[in-house]
Amino acid sequence: MKLLLIADGRSPITRRWIKMLQPLGYAIYLASTYSCSPIEGVREIIEMPLAFAGMAGSQAGGAAKKTTRRTRMIAHLRSVASDLRHWLGPWTVERKEKEYLELLARIKPDLVHALRIPYEGMLAGLTPSGIPVILSTWGNDLTYHAETTNAMAASTRRALLRANGLMSDTQRDIRLARSWSFNPAKPSLAVPGNGGIDLGEIEQATRGIGLAVPWQVINPRGFRSGSVRNDTFFKSIPQVLKRHPNTQFICTWMAGQPEALRWIEDLHIFDNVTLLPMLSQQELWREFARSMVTVSVSVHDGTPNSLLEAMAVGCLPVCGDIESIREWITNGENGLLVDPADPSALAAAVLRGIEDEGLRRAAANRNLEIVLARAEVSAVRRQVAEFYARIIETGD
Repeated sequence: MKLLLIADGRSPITRRWIKMLQPLGYAIYLASTYSCSPIEGVREIIEMPLAFAGMAGSQAGGAAKKTTRRTRMIAHLRSVASDLRHWLGPWTVERKEKEYLELLARIKPDLVHALRIPYEGMLAGLTPSGIPVILSTWGNDLTYHAETTNAMAASTRRALLRANGLMSDTQRDIRLARSWSFNPAKPSLAVPGNGGIDLGEIEQATRGIGLAVPWQVINPRGFRSGSVRNDTFFKSIPQVLKRHPNTQFICTWMAGQPEALRWIEDLHIFDNVTLLPMLSQQELWREFARSMVTVSVSVHDGTPNSLLEAMAVGCLPVCGDIESIREWITNGENGLLVDPADPSALAAAVLRGIEDEGLRRAAANRNLEIVLARAEVSAVRRQVAEFYARIIETGD
């Protein structure tokens, strides 16, 4: 089977998805919306920048130690660029139609799969009849991006109307997609957006690693526009430190981020917070293994891959109490859920996670069961292969 993926080729999620597919023997082509390095198992990578690719910047910054006029200006420009992409991004997709159709004519794929809606799925929506199309949603495609501008809303609807099948990392998005023009009679599938969790690989990477001393709490989410409430996270830290002053907070994807540096300065928590750059998958798993608690306070989210990875490692999740997270976490049983806007509630949950060894142990056992049942990579691979075959069989 010839499979054309439309995705950000730099993304660890894209690369994990491709790795999951490799045992299936597909001929995989990648239309990447960003310049990227070669990927094992991909026959050809075609660069197809969309929506001013690169203007929004990266979550991972440099290693600056304090805020400066320059870092504040960079943060402002990134915010402006994000707004600009929402207004003009759909227009840039339309401008790529001829190039995209020429690519389809050359490759002649049996199936097109876009790994998210903005803006890759919008491009896939231009696929002519005769080639089946699958769209994936994850994160905040429908709960945030689709609602930002009229142009984003219209392009989201067109893409979902064109799709022959829908994959999502949450049941919530499958429900929401119906109100965005996806036909409920068409096939849908809920699976992790990164293709699943390889428990053997995680066990090998974390073997022999124990909890850090002093106690460690990890925030693996970085800064995500309109999604993660890191203001709540940082404001909660002094309240935790009042009871356990040696607790260390590890923040990935935040090195050099102006907002993070500003919170550290304002709250005087220099000695207890470490801002790390983007980590490799194995490095992140090892940080989970060293941590008692992982924190993700989102207001818009799908199923964070970092949540599933933390669950697999045995790190207690403390998350925003939102619908998508409740598909995985039951408050007080296998994690703790809080109001994403309440620093005091978050601090109380982190403290409970630090102090309640029984909860951590019970949650770790339950979370491993959940990952095995719903997110283990070989099970996901079987479901995806069956779904791909079903979409091709039913045709366009």
